Amino acid sequence: MQDNRNTAFGWILFAGIIALGSSYLSSKVFHADSPESPEQPGYFIDAPEEGAGAESGPTIAQALAAGSAEAGEKVFAKCTACHTINQGGAAGIGPNLYGIMGKPIGKHAAGFAYSSALAEKGGVWDYDAMNEWLKSPRGFAAGTKMSFAGLGSIEDRANVTLYMLANGGGPPLPEPEVEEAAVEGEIDGAGEGPGPAEGAEASAVEAAGAMGDEQPVVDQSPVTEADGSQ
Repeated sequence: MQDNRNTAFGWILFAGIIALGSSYLSSKVFHADSPESPEQPGYFIDAPEEGAGAESGPTIAQALAAGSAEAGEKVFAKCTACHTINQGGAAGIGPNLYGIMGKPIGKHAAGFAYSSALAEKGGVWDYDAMNEWLKSPRGFAAGTKMSFAGLGSIEDRANVTLYMLANGGGPPLPEPEVEEAAVEGEIDGAGEGPGPAEGAEASAVEAAGAMGDEQPVVDQSPVTEADGSQ
């Protein structure tokens, strides 16, 4: 019995030595103790350049031109938990928004305790500023007390801006940009195109030779009367 135990312990010890040796050899062969990056990676993943894939769509000027205050009134329903917009309306969690368009940022409602982030922002509530504010209040003024996440749709932002414009007025709407596309094969209008060709005037023979086969050629020979006179 004792011999069997010794034999078993011997095999266990031998297996441990083999395992330890294998671990040592593999670390030397595969550099397990100091991993290194391969000289050439297996493949590269093409990533878009910075700025690529930017949001495409209408500009705020184009969205304002296509929007309506009526649609904006429905969007403004999301704001009524914190704001009023009627003239002389009381402030709530946020200030009254009557006549806010075109007014200084963070100073529109007298007596309202704006956050320093908004009060020190500077500028006025023009259409670009309002668009950025409605898109992401915290992105526009980091540290603002406004907890609203923002409106992801530029159409919603334009419509609610038009609704605020209808309640108290503001600056004129920006002119939407018009892209002029060149038309291939466009025909020159009257008076356009290249002028007369330079060089000497073509003779009657040259002009006749330039005409097509089906075009008649004027007979340049003298006319002979019946009595033989020319």
